[in-house]
Formats: sequence, structure tokens, C-alpha cells
Amino acid sequence: MRIKTLIGRMFHLGYTVQGVWYLLRRNGWSCQRPARRAIERDKAAIEVWKKEVWPQVEDPRRPTAPGSASKTKPVKG
Repeated sequence: MRIKTLIGRMFHLGYTVQGVWYLLRRNGWSCQRPARRAIERDKAAIEVWKKEVWPQVEDPRRPTAPGSASKTKPVKG
């Protein structure tokens, strides 16, 4: 997940990529990713989390059918 998306979801704020970079730098952080994986990494625990926990946390997908903004008029189609 991108930091920009995370900030938007957690704080209901929209930032540009440059704005997020500025916030990170101002707080002494960076967008760098680790160069290597942690030694303590447990692949089995990660797979269990992906299969059991993530589906419960993941946002439901938006419906593919068009909807109506009006509460009084049904969707024609």
C-alpha cells in the first residue's frame, strides 16, 4: 500500500505525491524500502495471514453496475 493511500484512508486527507514527500522529510522519514528481508521473516505465518486475516480486512469492491445518485429515481437499464 502506498503511503499516500494510507494517509488518505486513516485521516481522510488528500495529498499529492510531492506533499507526502514533504511530510515525510519534515518528520525525518523517507520513502525508502529495505534492501533485504528480515531474518526473522516467517513465510508460513505470512501465508496464514494472507489467507485468513487479509480477506476480513480488505475493503469490499465497488459494484460494477452503475448506480443512481438520486434516492427517488431508480436506475434505468
